[in-house]
Amino acid sequence: MSTFSGQNLMCVRGERTVFTGLDFNLDAGGALVLIGPNGSGKSSLLRLMSGLLPPASGTLAWEGESISEDPEAHGGRLHYVGHYDAVKAVLSVTENVSFWASLRNAQADTDAALEAFGIAHLSDVPGRFLSAGQKRRVNLARILAAPAPLWLLDEPTTALDKETIAALEATIARHRQGGGMVVISTHSDMNLEHYDVLDLADFALGQGEMARAS
Repeated sequence: MSTFSGQNLMCVRGERTVFTGLDFNLDAGGALVLIGPNGSGKSSLLRLMSGLLPPASGTLAWEGESISEDPEAHGGRLHYVGHYDAVKAVLSVTENVSFWASLRNAQADTDAALEAFGIAHLSDVPGRFLSAGQKRRVNLARILAAPAPLWLLDEPTTALDKETIAALEATIARHRQGGGMVVISTHSDMNLEHYDVLDLADFALGQGEMARAS
């Protein structure tokens, strides 16, 4: 059974320690919801988890092996959906989703992915004509078009209507039922079952520690 974990993680951005002493453990089928005020490090932690940002200290491990040992393999086992929708303006909706799937050397099931998020009727529409909500749905369709066990989702419900949020919740539930994992940063309540919560505010550098560090 796959396990994704972090131990004694510290994140430093610029000269500021965003969080320190952070641990987490995520098993197959699990979900971890990140909460905390703006600036507490939710997005930074997701970037650490994805391998896009190295921790200042601590270890991230997949099945007990540090992800730094084989970063390419780690990148191949995850989908990271950040704040910005990676939609190319000149490509159609189908071409955008197929492009991202092709980077994973995967045969994309683009039609099913677009159908799941209610944008199959937009398949031939160029990205530049899409609304913010439609771009978000295109970006989320990438997680279905090519399989990956670990989903890292940063504020995935932004610009989505209630119907699409429900579709996302159902998609996450199916992914977990198949043994997939998901980590979600959100300010909105989502209908998830049996999930753990990680409050980033609990790992902020304490006042005493800041005084010693100055």
